[in-house]
Amino acid sequence: MRETLFPLFNSVLQRLDPESAHKLTIAMLKAASLGRPPVDHPVLGVTTFGLSFPNPVGIAAGFDKNAEVARAMTALGFGFAEVGTVTPKAQEGNPKPRIFRLREDNAVINRLGFNNKGHAAAFEAIKSLSPETLVGVNIGANKDSKDRIDDYVLGVRRFAAYSRYLTINISSPNTPGLRDLQATAALVELLERVLEARHESGAVVPILLKISPDLTDDDLQDVSAACLKLGVDGMIVSNTTITRPALRSTHARETGGLSGAPLFVRSTRALARVYLATGGKIPLIGVGGITSAETAIEKIKAGATLVQLYTGLIYKGPALITEIKQGFVRYVQAHGLRSMADATGSDAGGWANREA
Repeated sequence: MRETLFPLFNSVLQRLDPESAHKLTIAMLKAASLGRPPVDHPVLGVTTFGLSFPNPVGIAAGFDKNAEVARAMTALGFGFAEVGTVTPKAQEGNPKPRIFRLREDNAVINRLGFNNKGHAAAFEAIKSLSPETLVGVNIGANKDSKDRIDDYVLGVRRFAAYSRYLTINISSPNTPGLRDLQATAALVELLERVLEARHESGAVVPILLKISPDLTDDDLQDVSAACLKLGVDGMIVSNTTITRPALRSTHARETGGLSGAPLFVRSTRALARVYLATGGKIPLIGVGGITSAETAIEKIKAGATLVQLYTGLIYKGPALITEIKQGFVRYVQAHGLRSMADATGSDAGGWANREA
């Protein structure tokens, strides 16, 4: 599914309901022979939390829930792929329909609820990947779990030796009560147990925390302080939002997490506030509303070292990956920088003061 084929392929996808379209996309990517990843311009290389990325553009968790097409995504031009969210036990997720395209808003609402095949299936897929596929595993908790923190510990134990990094996802709005783990006392317990599990595993895998864009400014400060104190390797800002800005689509009132263009300002403001709260000491991945090279550049300027896409691909396809990477190269050359990393946080103060 190369860039030139996307308009034809997308015309088929848009006739299907969103979940069927997603399943077909995964099936096509599994069957496709995409060859080796493209060679990126040298200025796109990034080294952060002990890993070397060929470029700073990744596919966000949620697209490849069961680690079926991580290699295909890097072949399309992504510098890294985050798979999951994966829970210990397989689960169906919430009742259908549970994904809604908001075409007029360049957005999506989902209430999937961590539907996935569980740890065992993802583990079998990940352990067969070649080392050149830089894959992170996003781990979560089962909806019916009696000890959700233990579910994250199980995820660390299962994937620490085979993933290049692990993301602790406590920010999905579609598993009732999950976001409560962002409260300080619960978060400290979670991070302490997760980091201890990593130590016991003997692995040196980086641990990242993915947070919600709906945290208050005080909460962002508290979460940032906990991550600094306990030694979290990175943070991902942010997941989807339960807020509803002005939207035009008839699906605007659907419950679930809103992603895409309407999330951009809220998520980028939160990103900048975390960057300032951590003093730039924790590498950040910026996610939410990236639809162009310009919006990706703003994520970097707000404090991101890496960026991730998902919803933007639904509307623009793989061409968006190339557009962003070319935009980064032009920005670096125009501003006399060595790489995009030199621009990280250059406008964090401006973004932190934006109205969400």
